[in-house]
Amino acid sequence: MFKVTSLIGPGTQMVGLLVGAAMLFLGRKLFWLFVAAAGFVLGLVVAPGLFPRQPDWLVLAVAIIFGLLGAGLAVVIQKVAVTIAGFVLGAYALVWVVMMLNLHPGPWVWLIGLAGGIGGAMLSAFLFELALIALSTLVGAMLVVQGVNLGAGASALLFLGLLVVGVVVQVNMWQED
Repeated sequence: MFKVTSLIGPGTQMVGLLVGAAMLFLGRKLFWLFVAAAGFVLGLVVAPGLFPRQPDWLVLAVAIIFGLLGAGLAVVIQKVAVTIAGFVLGAYALVWVVMMLNLHPGPWVWLIGLAGGIGGAMLSAFLFELALIALSTLVGAMLVVQGVNLGAGASALLFLGLLVVGVVVQVNMWQED
């Protein structure tokens, strides 16, 4: 199974778990957190390849820098930032789901990521509020599941449960606004 946590240590994994929990419940409300989390996730994926066999703190620092850049982008150009975040998170989510289903795309992983990215970007551009809810709960649930290291069956159940709870919480918060 594709797991960011296989590339990072426990300290960074804990930060990912906390970011995931925040996205799960507050992704729509705090859209800049949604975009910052996309940058953070991108940093977690990119840093180990850019800096192989480096300490965990360096991977975390790169992820935090990417996250801060995402948050800054979100404040300055909201719609573009959310569309870019939708692309990043859509790509990450579709690749993660394919790997979780134990499918092995091999060299096609980039095409799967591109398809997920395009879908996430389109969702974000055309259905802004719903996209924030859908993508933030999806990726938030993924980050939480990756942070607790369960078996495949338990991970799938936890993922689905968190996804439902996150959507319900965020939709209720949206209706109250």
